[in-house]
Amino acid sequence: MIASVFRKSTPLNYSIVILGVLFFFFLYQIQHATGENSLVHFGFKFGLLALIYASIFIANFIVKKNGLSKDSAFTVLFYLIFLMFFPPVLDDWKLIVSNFFVLLAMRRLVSLHSLKAPKEKIFDASLWIFIASIFHFWAILFILLVFISILFHAARDYRNWFLPFIAFFTAATVFLFFATMFDKTWIDHLIHSATFNFKINYFTNNFQNVALSIYATVSLFFLVSLLMSLSNRPLILHSSYKKIISAFLIGIVIFVISPSKSNDLVIFTFAPLAMMATSHIEATEAKWQRDVVVAIAIACGLFCFFSQL
Repeated sequence: MIASVFRKSTPLNYSIVILGVLFFFFLYQIQHATGENSLVHFGFKFGLLALIYASIFIANFIVKKNGLSKDSAFTVLFYLIFLMFFPPVLDDWKLIVSNFFVLLAMRRLVSLHSLKAPKEKIFDASLWIFIASIFHFWAILFILLVFISILFHAARDYRNWFLPFIAFFTAATVFLFFATMFDKTWIDHLIHSATFNFKINYFTNNFQNVALSIYATVSLFFLVSLLMSLSNRPLILHSSYKKIISAFLIGIVIFVISPSKSNDLVIFTFAPLAMMATSHIEATEAKWQRDVVVAIAIACGLFCFFSQL
């Protein structure tokens, strides 16, 4: 029943997701209110909400524009579900901003298979990734996705390999200019964030551990499903799926090595995993199997959200 509702993109589907995000966002904000009532504070919160919406619909745009979805609304649904797994991410503005720029980069890279304006897409994607790394340094690892995309589609033109470096110097120059003008501590903060921490002992309660464990299980299920079915998918889409898988794996690496460890860091895997989940659901022929997978995912999301609220 649930899967049938989201099998086609309709205004109702998007309305459900929009209202769902609004409900869980404000529920979390109410439970963790600081007592601040200034217009700047409320404007900041609405800005966060707008970026979350933008991230969800960029992910949806990627699958629709590149033929990775059969006109369903599963991508936006699963993005909402994964947000529910880790409610504190709804208030982590740096990760939300960083992930937003990463998704802008993914939008350009996944569409690179069309070979329309490849140089512009490579430069834009690289620039977005370097901007994302200003807010969370290890987002810079997504530059690997740029080189993977070049290897798939534009390796013959040697000039394409230099474009990420040009984008790096552009982003670095702009960042240093603004840091010098406004606050030089930005530079120190960025340098100090370029460290490693492989320890996963940050849990403050057992529910955080449970949420991460369930999310890891769900992730493994959808990842294995896509890997096993990849050979059966249209050859023209293979490179796009491989880029999505690569983005997901890079997101995992960022979580593993980031110094300020928290469950919020898995935000970089939300969009790729939502795309893989969409691929699995749409490829499943049995209606009851689709319903079971979606229902279990929603139940897990609700449990994780309210247990950590």
